[in-house]
Amino acid sequence: MSKTAWLILPTYNEAGDVERAATSAAAELERVAPGSRVLIVDDASPDGTGELADRLAAANPAIEVLHRSQREGLGPAYLAGFARALAAGADLVLEMDADLSHDPGDISRLIAAIETGADVALGSRYTSGGVVLNWGPLRRFVSRAGCLYARIVLDLPIRDLTGGFKCFRREVLEAIDLATVRSHGYVFQVELTLRAVRHGFCVVEIPIVFRDREHGHSKMSTRIAVEAAWLLPQLRQRRNAR
Repeated sequence: MSKTAWLILPTYNEAGDVERAATSAAAELERVAPGSRVLIVDDASPDGTGELADRLAAANPAIEVLHRSQREGLGPAYLAGFARALAAGADLVLEMDADLSHDPGDISRLIAAIETGADVALGSRYTSGGVVLNWGPLRRFVSRAGCLYARIVLDLPIRDLTGGFKCFRREVLEAIDLATVRSHGYVFQVELTLRAVRHGFCVVEIPIVFRDREHGHSKMSTRIAVEAAWLLPQLRQRRNAR
């Protein structure tokens, strides 16, 4: 493959997992897209994640670190990472969670989907063949219900709208007007996919095995859930107004 890929890894208090996630992702990228990079975007983690990331970058030229001065949420962290990657000439830009709930070995499958014609490849827990491990019944219900709510409100065919394991062609990110993205929490994932579909890009779901994190804590909060419930209907209204 001749294209350059950048994988954006947002972190906040991920000292327990960031080393394995970043080094595994860098190794997989080097295997399928030599010359690619992993960009750790750290929001001033108080647990030392940023300092650990700097040590990783010093030891591995395929890893870079972008330090942000405060915690602003998933969306702004990804947008900062996208800007760095696009400015550096990335052909493909990937998202992946830093807690190893996504398998870095699946990076090659997302890139392969792009190579065969997709514009956005989404690692999906809920398409046929997708699996979620180590979640209790309540968390499974809440996650599936959130995806179903978003699908109904936005009238989209994507089954895993809140998934955060993705690969974009750079042309997608350049077309969807990232400067006007409003969401900060997990609804950021929904908004990006919605914008890609609206612009006529081909979005495909690739089944993955999703594993619950072993270290640290989920960043889900009441504020994030409220943002999703409030913002999704507004996203639909904007679509209807087009």
